[in-house]
Amino acid sequence: MGHGTDTASSATTRERLDAVGTADVAATLQALATPSRLYILARLQEGPCSVGELAEAVGMEASACSHQLRLLRNLGLVTGERHGRSIVYALHDNHVAELLDQALYHVEHLRLGVSDAPTAASGSVADRPSGRRGDQVARTGRS
Repeated sequence: MGHGTDTASSATTRERLDAVGTADVAATLQALATPSRLYILARLQEGPCSVGELAEAVGMEASACSHQLRLLRNLGLVTGERHGRSIVYALHDNHVAELLDQALYHVEHLRLGVSDAPTAASGSVADRPSGRRGDQVARTGRS
């Protein structure tokens, strides 16, 4: 996937999970499991900032924000660069922004009953809203 290495680009997702370790991938996804961390990552997607600026932007105490940043930093999702007496935080790389965006798009699609699954000309199941949310949209006409 364009990481500058020549590891089997034809490897399946399962093979790639085995190669990097499922626990590391699970820990990364788990980092996205709290609203406060999502807000922090979303703010950092707009650009780097200090803990004080970040805490104010996301409505948290600086100490609580610092605690979340430490976890995100340990997982490799954010970086911190010292500028004098303060540390300026930023997203580690564009992959983090893409993770956040993809999670958001997925939830938006669920709410709208939309699927990106490839569709067949015959009107396959992939064409229809899936799950309870899709059924609700079909019954009520609203999401």
